[in-house]
Amino acid sequence: MSGAGRGWLDAFLEAMAAERGAARNTLLAYARDLGDFGAWLGARGADFATADRAAIEGYLAALEAAGMSPATRARRLSAIRQLMRFALSEGWRADDPAARLSGPRPGRKLPGTLSVAEVARMLDSARIAADAPGSDDDSAAGVLRLHCLMELLYATGLRVTELVSLPVQAARGNPRLLMVRGKGGRERIVPLSDPARAALARWLATRDRAETEARRRGARPSPFLFPSGARAGHFGRGAFWAALKGLAARAGLDAQGISPHTLRHAFATHLLANGADLRVIQTLLGHADVSTTEIYTHVLDERLKSLVLTH
Repeated sequence: MSGAGRGWLDAFLEAMAAERGAARNTLLAYARDLGDFGAWLGARGADFATADRAAIEGYLAALEAAGMSPATRARRLSAIRQLMRFALSEGWRADDPAARLSGPRPGRKLPGTLSVAEVARMLDSARIAADAPGSDDDSAAGVLRLHCLMELLYATGLRVTELVSLPVQAARGNPRLLMVRGKGGRERIVPLSDPARAALARWLATRDRAETEARRRGARPSPFLFPSGARAGHFGRGAFWAALKGLAARAGLDAQGISPHTLRHAFATHLLANGADLRVIQTLLGHADVSTTEIYTHVLDERLKSLVLTH
């Protein structure tokens, strides 16, 4: 990508962060998608400033030929549209070549979820491990942390980044509610179940003892509920993902399709199945648009259809 193209991309990402409060992972996704488009243009002697409708269509055709899914192609086109709209508003371009371009229609992919019994097996496995004496302080802390993460995730339906980056102050005082800052900087309040509060109190005591010892050695206090030596300063998404798969395997479940997001889907689906209002679930999940939440009604429809066909 040319220097000018890099300048356009950096300015666009900065605007997305400042004006829309885009999360770090969202910015990274834009950077990857638009960086790929910029490199494709550069290989053909073009750039963001000179790309026309035919160039964008050619790029989408190349993605399809490479076997990329309709969802991926639709996401790439969305990123290009936003970049071109931004360039037009900044006066860098006199036109918007992506304005009237129609992209592939991604099929509605139903989220993977778990049954109530399957979630219970994972929670029981995490609880049993937390109650067993650890071979050393680190392993004992690790199982207590995983139990706390599991209870919080199923009790609140938080996004994984929201969960692992929770500030420790949010957990002080044995709270019945958590204040969460989600996508776009939007704040919401989520209630805590009694098992989640118990696991949280237990983890907090362990965390604070370790923090006190670390401060004696000159370490700075961490603002996070789940501190880590990683660059972000808190327990990582990838580390939680791996720990969750290990927990699923110990619970006798197929770990292949299980992720933190699976538990978020289970939280929403189980609420809906037990009569919760769709607008309430929208608020708890932090969805800006209720149409995003409505996909859970399709999950239940599919389950009912499967039940009828099977039995």
